[in-house]
Amino acid sequence: MPHAPQLSLRTVLRRFWPHARPYRRWLPVLLALIAVAALVETAEIWLFKLVVDDVLVPGELEPLTWIALAYLALTLVGAAASFGDDYVGTWIAERFLLSLRLRVLDHVQRLSLDAFNRHRLGDLVTRMSSDVQQIETLMLSGVATGLSALLRIVFFTGALFILDWRLALAALTVIPAFWLVARLFARLVKRAAREKRRRVGSLSSLAEESFSNAALIQSTNSQTAVRERFRRQNEGVVEAELASARIHGLFTPLVDVIELAGVLCVLALGTAAVAAGSLSIGGMLVFVAYLTQLYGPIRSLGSLANTFFKALAGAERVIELLDERPRVTERPLARPLARARGEIEIEGLRFRYPGSDADALDDVSLRVAPGETLALVGASGAGKSTLARMLVRLHDPDHGALRLDGHDLRDLTLASLRRHVSILFQETLVLRATVAENIAFGRPDASRDQIEAAADAAGAAEFIEGLADGYETDVGERGRNLSGGQAQRIAIARVLLSEAPVLVLDEPSSSLDAEARERLLAPLRGPMAQRTTIVVSHDLLAVRDADRVAVLDHGRVIELGTHDELLDGAGAYARLWELHRTDRCAASVQLAA
Repeated sequence: MPHAPQLSLRTVLRRFWPHARPYRRWLPVLLALIAVAALVETAEIWLFKLVVDDVLVPGELEPLTWIALAYLALTLVGAAASFGDDYVGTWIAERFLLSLRLRVLDHVQRLSLDAFNRHRLGDLVTRMSSDVQQIETLMLSGVATGLSALLRIVFFTGALFILDWRLALAALTVIPAFWLVARLFARLVKRAAREKRRRVGSLSSLAEESFSNAALIQSTNSQTAVRERFRRQNEGVVEAELASARIHGLFTPLVDVIELAGVLCVLALGTAAVAAGSLSIGGMLVFVAYLTQLYGPIRSLGSLANTFFKALAGAERVIELLDERPRVTERPLARPLARARGEIEIEGLRFRYPGSDADALDDVSLRVAPGETLALVGASGAGKSTLARMLVRLHDPDHGALRLDGHDLRDLTLASLRRHVSILFQETLVLRATVAENIAFGRPDASRDQIEAAADAAGAAEFIEGLADGYETDVGERGRNLSGGQAQRIAIARVLLSEAPVLVLDEPSSSLDAEARERLLAPLRGPMAQRTTIVVSHDLLAVRDADRVAVLDHGRVIELGTHDELLDGAGAYARLWELHRTDRCAASVQLAA
């Protein structure tokens, strides 16, 4: 899997700041709550000085009353500020995440189909989930944490200088050491974080692939091989984690040593100051308390830099995805199409898949009149399904044009084109949803009567009513609770419900036997007679009633005519027909035996 491009922090912030703008009016509120919490913490520590100097040392209990009330008031204010900080911060972060994930989803859905061949599905899921989460850390949560640490540093440092400015200067001499160590480790952390994000994405992809192909793995006894692949990929994740752990393991002790050096220096100088009478015992104790509390935020800022670099690695992977441009785009002046008659013109069409060294379609020209049925036949790889997918602009031609009612498809809005051209894909596509939701997918405003009518037209009503929950039955992941034929009928019902004037049927009977194929095609003949229909099929019996048949070979139309005309021509179609009949007869003899 290729590495994502390395980007600067400024570039990442500039790219994703627009998603935080809708919530910027809440940022001052969040900042105020953070400041109040830091100020309360500073005041609570200062009260400890008063307890020692005004209560314990002189043995006076009278000041303890108002000091206790002040503690109580500060605790209540601090609790309210902490709650507000957590709630407002979480609200902003989650709304930001929602906005960004929707943007990534919208972008991925616009990408051309070849993009899904370049990216593993599991890796795409990782980028949309955990990598986007890292961006939120970089943009909001991490910044809020940094501001909180910075304000505590400011308040605690101010308190130190009020107590004893000379001692404060001595205590702060270790801060450059903190900064230097953080800077030295930053590059190592960034490199380790990048590798970790890449490895985790690959691991998710492998897991998704294994679960999706469970039947193939079990039926071929390949569990051990898959386990070994998964183990090797996990070893890569382990190595990336260990590299990160080594860096963290070295960074933490160094920071501890620096912090200890600062505390020891203050203890030595502070003891001398107390002995000289320039600093009270309470002042000395509170000074040490402030100092230890001060090193915590300083340490947090150093760790936060490492967190930012880890988040930057995730942000780079998301930006890489967002920078990928779809091959199929809508022109700026594209216009919607009114109700189409269904006339299709294909002129000089040429198309080659990215990375291929041969054209999938080569100078294809066809015309389909409104209400006519055109069948596309030919060997596998002849270009039939490619041509079918181009009718809904899943691909765009490299040369030539496709027209609907005289309009170049590229001049129409994608939404209006796909409302007028409905496609049934070769692979049966159903969602993890109910039967009714699958049929209405693409037309969510359809009524139950319309859904049931479409199911009846597809010959699916009988088996649907026999399911446990009827139309409310969950079909399972990728339709696993249904047979192949049942899933295909639901997909056909979805196409019929669209009421598009152009139907594209890509291998509608691919998973059915002869009897089932006839039951499937019979209810389709009515809608097909009223709409322009393109039928792609290897099964010549399924296309013999088409108005015309186009035979494709290596992306070119080599024959065109009616079923009878092509048989009389004794060409490629006639040979295919004879082979088809021979295969059918052989299959019948085997069944009879």
